[in-house]
Formats: sequence, structure tokens, C-alpha cells
Amino acid sequence: MSTTRPTDAPSFRSRIGRDARSGYPAVPHRYRLHLSPSGPSCLRIAVTHSLLALEDVLPMTLLPAVPDAPDGGHLALRPLYQASSHRHPGPAVAPVLADSWTGRIVSTHAPDILQDMGRLFDTGGRQLYPAGTDARIEAIGRLCEEGINAAAQRAGRAGGDQAERDTALATLLRALGALERRLSAAEYLLGVEPTAADVQLWVTLVQLDTVHRWHLDAAAVYRLTDHPHLWAYARRLAAHPAFAPHLDLDGIARRHHAQCRGEEAAGAAVRIVDWAGHVPDRGTGAVRAAKHARRDRARLDGRTGTGRRGEANVGQ
Repeated sequence: MSTTRPTDAPSFRSRIGRDARSGYPAVPHRYRLHLSPSGPSCLRIAVTHSLLALEDVLPMTLLPAVPDAPDGGHLALRPLYQASSHRHPGPAVAPVLADSWTGRIVSTHAPDILQDMGRLFDTGGRQLYPAGTDARIEAIGRLCEEGINAAAQRAGRAGGDQAERDTALATLLRALGALERRLSAAEYLLGVEPTAADVQLWVTLVQLDTVHRWHLDAAAVYRLTDHPHLWAYARRLAAHPAFAPHLDLDGIARRHHAQCRGEEAAGAAVRIVDWAGHVPDRGTGAVRAAKHARRDRARLDGRTGTGRRGEANVGQ
């Protein structure tokens, strides 16, 4: 499986500072986010933005799900890129944190943007990076990137060596198993409230089911479903008011099919989570979320006797 990637390195990497000496102090209403939540980095930033209730402090502009410039960038971002770097040679990609006072880009580096949002703006006491959790958040981030995302890509790569794909699948299952054990005894990864680690894991699970699954065989996908606490956690967060509004399933699908060059496999037909059924909408969301929560708890307590574990009457 391979995808076209317009850029792998951030073009701009300045930071929001704590005071005026930094050049970019954390001033309300000065900065604007430009995001396309069909991509995983932008989805993480959008969810973080909502969890921290930064809507009135840091405005956000949504971009098309599929980049609309011939080079794989966003046409709407080209003026910002040109103002920030004359004759910028690469595509104008999201995410972008822009300074409305100067009309220039502060950063396109998602990890820096996420940390600056969580640590430097007034969030009313909300903490996604609680004191003493940095090392654990970083460890979960590595597990998501290396143990899930990278392993899933290798496991779904068409052609090549079957032994390499099997090894990658084993790596992926070990990562999911470690998370399953952690979530069997806790509602969130690092405590009683969601942190940056939960945002990253949830986005990673969305990618695993809506993107990587399409390139795995059906037997592999059924093995992925066999982590009931993990997928119940994913469904629960999908119904959370800070997560649900940013989950653009159609946009993710269109972006994937526009950029992906890999072969579709039998796993494409084996859905792990009915994401649309867990996203609240206009009055029915709370009822639906409560119904799914009761069903999840019944499964975990062993009160249901039908179907596979996880979402695996997989056609739900």
C-alpha cells in the first residue's frame, strides 16, 4: 500500500511563546487554524481544539477534504505560503497555524501546534498534557505511529514478502493487545479524563478502520476486531461532543481513494466499527450513544451470547 504524500517534513516550524519576547505570544484572536480533518494530523488538531474549548480564542477555518491544487496542496492556502516564503516551491498543505496580524504562517508542524494549543492558551483549566505525563504520552504516540500506523501499512502492502507482512501484522496485534489490556481497567489511557494520548489513539483507530483496513485480508481484520475494550473505547469517543463533529467519514474515504495507490483487499468488506452509527446528530445522538454504551457494557460483561467480540457482527 502506498499513498502520494505531498510533503513529509514541515515547511514552517515557529512556536507560540509565553510572552512578547517570543515573537508569537499566545494572544487570543491573533492566530487562525486552517485544517482539513479528513487527514489524521488535522483531525487530531480539530479534536484537541474542541476539547480545550478554544473556539473563541483560536478561530478555525475548514478546508476541502481532498486537496484541490494540482500539486496536492490547498488552493486557499497558497497566498499564506507565498506571503511566508516567496515562491514557496512545495504544495500548500494543511495543517497551518497562521498569524492574522502579519498574514504569515507560524507553523505547519502538527506536534508543535498541538502542544502549543494545550499549554500556552487559556483553556479554563482543561489539561490535555497533565503534569508528569509527558513521557507516557510520548510512549503512546510512538506505539500509535510505529506499532499501529506503520505496521498496518506494511501488513497491507501488496506484493513483496509474505513473511514481512506476517511480521508486520504480528507487530500490529501486539500493539492493539497492549492497549486492550490497558483499557480493560480504565476509561481513558492516563486517568479519568481524556488527554492528548487519547486523541492520538482515537485518530489512529479511525485511520486503522477507515483507511488501512482496505488493504488487509479479511482474516487479518477479524483478528483486529478481537479487542473488545479497545473498540468500545473508540466508539465511546466517537460519540463525545468534542470528537464527533470532526469525524468526516465521507471526506476520509474520498481523500483515501484520491491519494492511495495500493490494492484493495478482502478486508475492505469487513467493517470494524459503524462510525456513522456512533456519531451523535440532531437529537438522536444521545439516545443512540446510550444504546451503544449499554450494548458495549453487556458484551464486556459477557451478558450477550451472539456474534464475535468487538463490532463483529461486523455488518453493523
